[in-house]
Amino acid sequence: MFRFLRGLVLPEAACEEANNSSRYENLFKKLDLNEDGRVDIAELHVGLKALGIPLGRDAEEKIFKTGDSNKDGQLDFEEFMQYLKDHEKKMKLAFKSLDKNNDGKIEASEIVQSLKILGINISEHQAEKILQSIDADGTMSVDWNEWRDHFLFNPATDIEEIIRYWKHSTVLDIGDSLTIPDEFTEEEKKSGQWWRQLLSGAVAGAVSRTGTAPLDRLKVMMQVHSSKSNKMNISSGLKQMVKEGGIRSLWRGNGVNVIKIAPETAIKFWAYEQYKKLFANEDGKIGTVERFVSGSLAGATAQTSIYPMEVLKTRLAVGKTGQYYGMFDCAKKILKREGLKAFYKGYVPNILGIIPYAGIDLAVYEALKTTWLDCYASDSANPGIFVLLGCGTVSSTCGQLASYPLALIRTRMQAQALLEGAPQLNMIGLFQRIIANEGILGLYRGIGPNFMKVLPAVSISYVVYEKMKQNLGIA
Repeated sequence: MFRFLRGLVLPEAACEEANNSSRYENLFKKLDLNEDGRVDIAELHVGLKALGIPLGRDAEEKIFKTGDSNKDGQLDFEEFMQYLKDHEKKMKLAFKSLDKNNDGKIEASEIVQSLKILGINISEHQAEKILQSIDADGTMSVDWNEWRDHFLFNPATDIEEIIRYWKHSTVLDIGDSLTIPDEFTEEEKKSGQWWRQLLSGAVAGAVSRTGTAPLDRLKVMMQVHSSKSNKMNISSGLKQMVKEGGIRSLWRGNGVNVIKIAPETAIKFWAYEQYKKLFANEDGKIGTVERFVSGSLAGATAQTSIYPMEVLKTRLAVGKTGQYYGMFDCAKKILKREGLKAFYKGYVPNILGIIPYAGIDLAVYEALKTTWLDCYASDSANPGIFVLLGCGTVSSTCGQLASYPLALIRTRMQAQALLEGAPQLNMIGLFQRIIANEGILGLYRGIGPNFMKVLPAVSISYVVYEKMKQNLGIA
């Protein structure tokens, strides 16, 4: 689309200053839809969309906030031209920071080198894909004119924000919040985009978890009750739950599962920022390993803070009809009968599960995305949302496979007190008992419904997340 814009609105000319004025004037006329000599935010939105450059409300508001010097809610031609001149100066600095050999062109090796300095490792082939998305003349290098035209309306102000533009991520909530938290630029934090994005993810997670709650409860029931002597499959498990408590019982424990999203997300985000500062070097940069360690520690911090709610969710899911009258009644009965320690049963295997889950999830996701870019991408560095969703689904599934035995041990430890006559074993004791009585497969009880919920959970999460972003103006 930027090649189209370049040919239609931004023609090259010999005289730089005259050419700039001509480009600005042509572009202003295309955006000034009612031809009154001023462009308001509605005209900017419609005009840029017509030119194939949909920015989203946040980016458009950022342009107005910066360019509208007299604060009248409109840009006249002088304000419009001044904004573009100032923005071009910032883009010139970003261009020079990437142009390591000062030859007036950016090449793939220079992108690899620059991103490595910022702690992001990509292959030269991936860098070539980035170049192809900017390169208008097919030379596999980007000169200043191509760079300027491509980023003319991108409100990024420095190279780190441009790199975020190149990075594409998606929020996938499958009921297990063990992944690396989102990262936000200083500008996104100041503008409030960070909380809108986190809110979008939280709402998407709530809807997603509610939609797949019957499968989640079935997984917990199979983890706790299924064995060689008590064979519970998906069909018999669902029938048993409906027979015992009716259709509504399929959602038992979902309320706690939804309520804990907000505090867990907020704590994880805050902790991630603190750990990144702790591991950053003198320049404030952080590498891939440090980023992973920070994310894992943030996940552990968040899980520690909200873990009692995990125990409540399991007890409610496994409990019988009438045993508890809600989350607070459940908490009161656990405290009275078992004491405070009961709210952290299964904590150790839960924390141990974060490392294999997050590590494998991240590694497989990056490997799949890189492979797709290397083998199938033709003219863009952006794999596209369906490829990213596929990579995320597979990587999350692999992460679950690695951490599932620990998740099962955690759930059994949380529910042991409800099983009459069952010994109260620790993590090692439970492992030994399951292996002795059921074999290795016993560590994967309930994994069927767990896998069944991945695809619908990812799909629901994505759709709701995108709708929320549109409603909050960050699409």
